[in-house]
Amino acid sequence: MNVTNAQTMDFKNPFDSWKSIAISLYMTLIGYGVLVGIPVISTAWVTLLGFTEIEVGRVAGADLGGLSLGAVATAVFIAKVNRRWLVVIGLSIAVIANLLCITIVDYNQVLWLRLLAGVGSGIYTAVAVASLGASSKPARAYNAMLFAFAFSQALEMHFLPLLPMAGVYTVFIVCFLLTIPFIHWIPAYAEPDDVQSEHLSQDPSADSLSHQNIPAYVPWLCLFAIVVAYINIGAYWTYIELAALADKANPEWIGQVLTWSSLCSIVGCLFATVLSNRYGLLRPLLVTLLTVSVIVGMLANGITDTTFFVSVFAFNFLWIFNDVYQMSIIANVDKSGRFAALMPAAQGLGQIIGPNMAASILGLNLGYSGVFVMCAAAAFIAMLIYGFMYLRLKRTIPALAYAT
Repeated sequence: MNVTNAQTMDFKNPFDSWKSIAISLYMTLIGYGVLVGIPVISTAWVTLLGFTEIEVGRVAGADLGGLSLGAVATAVFIAKVNRRWLVVIGLSIAVIANLLCITIVDYNQVLWLRLLAGVGSGIYTAVAVASLGASSKPARAYNAMLFAFAFSQALEMHFLPLLPMAGVYTVFIVCFLLTIPFIHWIPAYAEPDDVQSEHLSQDPSADSLSHQNIPAYVPWLCLFAIVVAYINIGAYWTYIELAALADKANPEWIGQVLTWSSLCSIVGCLFATVLSNRYGLLRPLLVTLLTVSVIVGMLANGITDTTFFVSVFAFNFLWIFNDVYQMSIIANVDKSGRFAALMPAAQGLGQIIGPNMAASILGLNLGYSGVFVMCAAAAFIAMLIYGFMYLRLKRTIPALAYAT
């Protein structure tokens, strides 16, 4: 028996342990905390710090754009640097930036501090997402992550509005610091690629897609589509509460809808899995993005209590559809988990473009109608990208076009 075969037989993926998956899931919830809580955080920046609606878009874009920058940096170093040290670096940056935000409230300074906090969160989150992607069944790990998001989002929507601005930052600080006692649960390094590849080729249960010659453009096109889809998510989620308040929707009703609609994500996650098992990933994703475009675009005619309810509940239900399908597609085409570390970067890039585009639209006095038209267009363009990919793959790699 040669050395390679011995390695294959002895291969045991450290990222499959329950400790690795548990800490990675926790870290994704904390790292994405600003993203899922941005509606109430944006409102707090306006009501508690006195930022304008345009300034909120810039600050949100800086925070979530920093997430992208941190994730890109992590993707460059993660193969060679101890993942535990990356986590320590990321959470240290995030904690320091959030601490400074407690005492510094000037817009220009907060803008840079939120960018710095985003970078720290991006490093921290990318390690977690890459660790989930490095497990033997990454699609299942991502489903678990998105299922957990529903609960964390509901908690943020309910409790964060009850806190002062310093309290919001303190919650994030404490949650980051709680990682430290469990940091040894994170595998320090991934196994060499050749060992993982040999293991997949010898494993009869391995996905048949691992043997396909998948074109290099596919994962990159998926990442680009994620950027475009998150332009819609970033702008919509940043301004939905402020837009509803501007149109005189009932403030108490808004808070209740934002909290309870978060639980739609649970149903959405389960329903997305059922649909993908029957129809694959790409076809339901196309329908989902088209529907998102419609339910976001309908707000361009103004927001009432009814349209707010319908749009937010549908958006929360379908947002999870988007991420279940998009992350699972990446998992199918990238068995090494190499592109998984770039997913937070793609999401963060969309999140910085979306709120800034929305802020510019407001700066041109086009109002929230213009913002929601832009959001609808972004979702529609993302659908066209995935539609192009689906038609190409259906002819060239049918197993990937219909993958579940």
